[in-house]
Amino acid sequence: MKRSIVLFGMTLVSGVLMSCYGQPADETEPHLLGRPATIAAQDTSPLWSADGERLLITGTVLAADGITPVPGTVIYYYQTNTGGTYPQLNGHPRNMPPNAQGHSHGYIRGWVKSDRNGMYRIYTVRPGSYPAGDEPAHIHLTVSEPGGTLHYYIDDVVFDDDRLMTTRKRLSRENRAGSGIVRLVNRNGLRVGERNIILGLNIPGHPSGRTVRRSGRSIGEEVYSFTPFHAWGEDKGSRACPVCKYGWFHGALYFVGNSPDWTEIRSWLRFLESESVKRGDKLKVYFVYGNENGYSEQQRTKELEALGKELKLERLALTFVPSFHDTKSDVHLNRIDQSVGNTFILYKRSNIIGSYTDLRATPESFRMISERFDRTINEYFESR
Repeated sequence: MKRSIVLFGMTLVSGVLMSCYGQPADETEPHLLGRPATIAAQDTSPLWSADGERLLITGTVLAADGITPVPGTVIYYYQTNTGGTYPQLNGHPRNMPPNAQGHSHGYIRGWVKSDRNGMYRIYTVRPGSYPAGDEPAHIHLTVSEPGGTLHYYIDDVVFDDDRLMTTRKRLSRENRAGSGIVRLVNRNGLRVGERNIILGLNIPGHPSGRTVRRSGRSIGEEVYSFTPFHAWGEDKGSRACPVCKYGWFHGALYFVGNSPDWTEIRSWLRFLESESVKRGDKLKVYFVYGNENGYSEQQRTKELEALGKELKLERLALTFVPSFHDTKSDVHLNRIDQSVGNTFILYKRSNIIGSYTDLRATPESFRMISERFDRTINEYFESR
């Protein structure tokens, strides 16, 4: 069901569904229609008893910093059945009658409220794509922030393995409250997908004023695939994609552009090597050098080979691109600022969990990076 500017009485103002800030919300809005007085952190969809692929969609609601959990956020969801339609079921307590235009969210809908740790869980069955076969299967989400005066739709949950999730579809996504692309893992007979929600991220007009970072994409967004030259490491001599080949567990991309500080770089590489040894196959780290000044593929390869030998690196990959604006490698999709000292992008299952600019090689910075990895390991981390 495509969204429009006015949807069932919800008025879109700069991308934020407003209830006139502090005034009572219109109870005919779909996300409020039939909403129970008490909402738990866990909900089971009316589709649960149907045949199909059983899912657990879970995640954490986070503040604009992408780190601090936010309890008390209500998440409204609705979806199609396995046939790709929004069916009516008269008499069902969650059924939404059609409006004057004949539109309805159907009865496969519900609500969860983030718990004290910001977490929520939705048990459902994987929806089908629309009968026309032109849109990936998805689950619609709307959030109501604590206080109940600010409501907005966010990026739908979609599935990374959906054949309809083309590159064009991925690049066209708005990343409202972060990426909705989930990568399913097997856990206790279920397929589990994690969809964290970053309040205010990429929501025009949001009071937090959250904007895109100066260098690199934000926490909650996707890290995009690219193909650097590998000068040192397991894939030496190739142009293997770091995210595609090693993006399942934790990953780190350490970008340095036109202003390299080689003393700092050496310190960072020593730390990242030790962190990689400690975490084994659950972490893959790439140094990505993108200095466009005096660029030569042959010379750049020699420089990084010499650095790898000097530091006796065994786990890290040393790679390079002509510049961070390079379109042939697709590195430009990650929006790295060429002029800053460095950019660090940490990710899990290709979703960004840490984004830092001009980070100095200090014990405090090392500890922050290590703790960020530790805090994003959960019960599903090692599942496939």
